[in-house]
Amino acid sequence: MRILTTFGLLLVLFTACTNQPDLVGFDVEAFKKDRGACLGTREKQIDWLKTHKMTWKGVSSNDLEDILGKPDIQQLADRNQEYYVYFLEKGEQCDNIKNSSMARTMAFRFSAMGLTTEITFQQGLP
Repeated sequence: MRILTTFGLLLVLFTACTNQPDLVGFDVEAFKKDRGACLGTREKQIDWLKTHKMTWKGVSSNDLEDILGKPDIQQLADRNQEYYVYFLEKGEQCDNIKNSSMARTMAFRFSAMGLTTEITFQQGLP
């Protein structure tokens, strides 16, 4: 029983100590409101996002979703990893989120523990 209690406390401490990004200069509310990047406000923040890319490393998937809002696309990968994809510019996804789009995106890859391990920028989906 003592081992179980110790493990539980360690788990709580680990999850409470996730990295919190420094968001000075980033308009969080504008990003959240521009679902799918169809309003064009996310595009204005691409330079900040690229410059501060490493700010997001180690951030939990829950914290990321609290900060940026629900991802535009969520993908599952091998070994219990997942991706959150956010569109950064207008594209075919604005007509229907299921449409294939080559609009610029930002993708966050999470480890099996739910922490950001990689942040990439690309045209379309990863």
